Amino acid sequence: MAGGEGTRLRPLTSNQPKPMVNLFNKPVMEYIIELLKKHNITDIVTTLQFLPQLIKNYYTDGSDLGVNLSYAIEEEPLGTAGSVKNTEDQIKDTFLVISGDAICDFDLKKAIQFHKRKKALVTIVLTRVENPLEYGVVIADKKGKISRFLEKPSWAQVFSDTVNTGIYILEPEIFSHIPPNTNIDFSKDLFPKLLKEGKPLYGYVSEGYWCDIGNIEQYRQVHTDILNDKTDVPIGGVKMGGKVWISKDSAIHPSVKFKGSAFIGTHCKIEEGVEIGDGTVIGNNVLINGGSKTNHAIIQDNAYIGGNVTLNGCVIGKNCDVKKGSHIQHGVVIGDDCLIGKNTMIKPNVKIYPFKSVDAGATVSRSIILETRGMRSLFGVNGISGISNVDITPELATRVAMAYGTSLPRESFVVASRDTNRVSRIIKR
Repeated sequence: MAGGEGTRLRPLTSNQPKPMVNLFNKPVMEYIIELLKKHNITDIVTTLQFLPQLIKNYYTDGSDLGVNLSYAIEEEPLGTAGSVKNTEDQIKDTFLVISGDAICDFDLKKAIQFHKRKKALVTIVLTRVENPLEYGVVIADKKGKISRFLEKPSWAQVFSDTVNTGIYILEPEIFSHIPPNTNIDFSKDLFPKLLKEGKPLYGYVSEGYWCDIGNIEQYRQVHTDILNDKTDVPIGGVKMGGKVWISKDSAIHPSVKFKGSAFIGTHCKIEEGVEIGDGTVIGNNVLINGGSKTNHAIIQDNAYIGGNVTLNGCVIGKNCDVKKGSHIQHGVVIGDDCLIGKNTMIKPNVKIYPFKSVDAGATVSRSIILETRGMRSLFGVNGISGISNVDITPELATRVAMAYGTSLPRESFVVASRDTNRVSRIIKR
């Protein structure tokens, strides 16, 4: 299943589907394909909806990965069950549904054997988690038969730590229970209905690593987990003592200091005096100039990091240019193809969407989403200027008015005038 937009992962998913987000220089979905192939599952149908052509162009028929890949495209979102209904004409036997945007190392063969042994219509692969609030909680008896579902409970409602991983083993009969061209979800709609009808629904608790990459924090966490051997997901590269992996054809100056786990992609150059902190992941073709420091930073392909830059707990997208002396703080995510001017300060948790630029010396304390750039100063030669409804928005006008209002005494009067332009009318109102 690879149709999700990944709204909580933006700006990383602003210009690509969630399954194509990079993890150690490969799309997340590629790890799932490798897992399926490892368990001799090579006939794969991929459900697509958001920017489907990017996935189709990358994988084509799957032959490069040793699998047979075909596609089912939704014209509009149909939900998890509705999207699988779209594949009905391609599936004639027991089949497995798995998300293309999660990472796991489960033994899928054991789950399939359990399903067949129980003669189940549906087997849900479950796992135990510390915090079940973000997932669907499932409770089953000692034989594995499911008795109850609860989607994303509150702490007061939590009755089990076994959660739905979104991996299902199903019989083709399931298609007769899914109406065509209808938005319907497996866990919210279909499974509770089948449970009421007394259909054989089972839960199989799998041991191993599983992480649903639903938000930026989970995206960063899965990198850390893989670096620290919490899963056997392969990441490539040569292990250079400790927990540092370096890929081929990368040039690293002897003075570079490594402090903890790190991964460096191919064709990288890391110059004199750079300090690579714990949890740093560096993509392919990345250049880091001297004196820069990283800590729990993810730097994606083709990025340029200038000298004396500090990257702390942030994500830098592909093809970004971060000029010298910049400080990018914890929780910041910079989308692809952004330009960050020299001596810039980007405050914690700011999101900068793709194709933006930030002026040299600017301090950015709020996200740049619609604006074309982050400005060092608001007022230029001709006052405040920019593209209407992009740089100059009603929100900006309101902020300027609020700032001006704080300088005036109570009971003051303000007169505003405008020309005949429609944009002027919007801003004045």
